Amino acid sequence: MASTTPAPPPHRPLKTTIIKVSQGSKPNQEDAFGHWAKPSPKEDENNLTTSHLNTWVTPQPSPSNFATLIPLQQAADYLVKNDIPLAFPTETVYGLGADATRSNAVRGIYTAKGRPSDNPLIVHVSDLAMLRDLLSDPIPEIYHPLITKFWPGPLTILLPNPSSRQSSSKKKLPPKLVLAKEVTAGLPTFGARMPSSALARSLIKLANRPLAAPSANASTKPSPTTAQHVYDDLQGRIEFILDGGACTVGVESTVVDGLCDPPVVLRPGGVSIEELRQVKGWERVEKAYADAAQLGENAPRAPGMKYKHYSPRAKVVLYEAPSSSKGVDDGKLLLETEDLDLALQQQQQKQQQQQQPLEGGEEKKTGRTVAVIRTTSWPVAAGLPTTTTAPASSSGLSNGHGNSSDLLPFKVTQLEFSHGQQEKVKILDVDLGSDIRGVAHGLFAALRELDRRGADVIFVEGVSDADGQDIAAAVMNRLRKAASVIR
Repeated sequence: MASTTPAPPPHRPLKTTIIKVSQGSKPNQEDAFGHWAKPSPKEDENNLTTSHLNTWVTPQPSPSNFATLIPLQQAADYLVKNDIPLAFPTETVYGLGADATRSNAVRGIYTAKGRPSDNPLIVHVSDLAMLRDLLSDPIPEIYHPLITKFWPGPLTILLPNPSSRQSSSKKKLPPKLVLAKEVTAGLPTFGARMPSSALARSLIKLANRPLAAPSANASTKPSPTTAQHVYDDLQGRIEFILDGGACTVGVESTVVDGLCDPPVVLRPGGVSIEELRQVKGWERVEKAYADAAQLGENAPRAPGMKYKHYSPRAKVVLYEAPSSSKGVDDGKLLLETEDLDLALQQQQQKQQQQQQPLEGGEEKKTGRTVAVIRTTSWPVAAGLPTTTTAPASSSGLSNGHGNSSDLLPFKVTQLEFSHGQQEKVKILDVDLGSDIRGVAHGLFAALRELDRRGADVIFVEGVSDADGQDIAAAVMNRLRKAASVIR
């Protein structure tokens, strides 16, 4: 069995550089990075539904695309020759990529993140041709309609690993590319996805290698949605971060297993169960991400199932949606005073016991700070009696590190209220709005920003995820893993 002990960080800090990748000047951003090759008649005949994704083509470097392609080519060369991973953007979150066919390179991911080595990694491919090079048998038919509808995009499918002794013995041809054993953590399957980010696909294509790429954060921290988030976590552990701007989805991919009957969702993400059930062959798909592996009893079947993730340094108190909560007041869920008192008391004791240094540009604080993240029905500051002490920050505020690409997709309002007889407590109020995709887009950035501003406690208004509908299931899955207390 693989060790569950996180690998130690590098002995000598590395110089970490953020490299801005131009998005190109063409109206269609995807054209700046490449295009899909027209399927041959034979490809069309063999597979009418997925042949349009067979081959991703990157353009030849020219003066017009120099700022776009040259950084990607240099990054691709680096990935092939080095064992230190680099960070790059996808549509979901920033990934920490390494050549998935070389053990030393994959081990570099576990080292940089401090990730337990029994936590498998997702393999990212540029096109279906690359995916087929990893397989001995054809892509299972069950996945064809999913690939047609959701690829490229935030969906990961579980496939048999030909290099596993437990895989099928009916092998037609040996795979052209063999995954390093560290990718699967000893499992007979591996997760694969094709990102919708054209930048990511071109990086993979130029490297001509599938990339193992978990989120580019330190293990257990909130996932990064900007290059600066990556820098805050992994400065000194990696050498390069490709900055392609903020991610559009904000939560990781959905992971599905179609090799069992009925098929199951192993991790909620950018594609909902409701959307999956509209696809032929997936009408009976079930939720399977609250299984024994999440409790630490077995090895996880997919990334994100077993270990605590997405946790800021602050204490997080999550209030479930009103329909499933005990604390409902006229249809509005408000934080309870005893929760506030206890959380502040516990946080003060913790700070006295361990005086931790500030990380990632965190602001030096005086007094105690409470943060509130609102979604659907909570009023400002969850109804606490407050007075405004600072104007609301604009929705385009930089995160304070001078990187213009790191704009917050929400505003932060600073208020104050009296706690007890004398103490004044600062309130940081974040309104993510009621649109669930907006909540998903801003969630990780909000947790990180409130950490940076020195919040002691973060109270979060949950959203309804009944029956795994919409992307709400992914949001609540992450929040439950981030929470210290769930109400």
